[in-house]
Amino acid sequence: MTISAALVKELRERTGAGMMECKKALSENNGDIEAAIEAMRKAGQAKADKKAGRVAAEGLVVIQQDAQNAVIVEVNCETDFVSKGDEFKEFCDAIASSALVNKPADLEALAAAQLADGKTVDERRRELIAKIGENMTIRRFSLMPISGVVGAYLHGTRIGVLVDMRGGDVDLARDVAMHVAASRPVCVSAEQVDPDLIAKEKEIFIAQAQESGKPAEIIEKMIGGRVQKFLKEITLLGQPFVKDPDQTVEKLLGSKKATVASFIRFEVGEGIEKKVENFADEVMQQVKAVSG
Repeated sequence: MTISAALVKELRERTGAGMMECKKALSENNGDIEAAIEAMRKAGQAKADKKAGRVAAEGLVVIQQDAQNAVIVEVNCETDFVSKGDEFKEFCDAIASSALVNKPADLEALAAAQLADGKTVDERRRELIAKIGENMTIRRFSLMPISGVVGAYLHGTRIGVLVDMRGGDVDLARDVAMHVAASRPVCVSAEQVDPDLIAKEKEIFIAQAQESGKPAEIIEKMIGGRVQKFLKEITLLGQPFVKDPDQTVEKLLGSKKATVASFIRFEVGEGIEKKVENFADEVMQQVKAVSG
């Protein structure tokens, strides 16, 4: 099969490997980029697997709270230009306010919820699409009941975090929220990590360790150590605190007699694939169609 330059470029960005290694891995895995990454990691060629990847959509993350709840909302549009406009920002704020008042159970209920002017969220969305000429979607939202201390942090308008903390104070909760924004933990503690994720990583570690040619008992110890290191890297409690890397978040919380019950992290466009338009290719396809 033909492997496109764009696919090779994406694999290079995500793994740090050379162009030929990337093209070879893609060819051997029928163009499946995730399978290629896994194969390259097992072979020790990939330097890093940046799963978060590049942001693939535009929009805003908005956070609001009242006495009972905090809410975080991601609303998407097509261009950065529109996301910076006042009308789009006002629409996002209005959605968050409506979510706090109406406490919708899901996106469908949020779309049907009323805004302050009496129109529904979806009616206002359609109006803006007609006026501005770009598609807009309410991608996700989450309500966090305030039963302890809530930490809220916005990194610009693209990353938002809510942290539900027991004990501590608002400043500590905000510091932990800032850490979550920067360090992208998967969950709070090792006990919450998906067993399938651990199994997949362990499989990769085994393949890498076997390349070393060391005895089985040594390999077993190596794998155990790597799994523990992996768990520390992806869990909030195991990570070095971003403002003081000499201590983990777990030690920081312990020193303040605080615990984190949960956190929510939204990043604009995370996981959404943006279509890459190539004008030259499009023209060539039209020329071939006409001449054919």
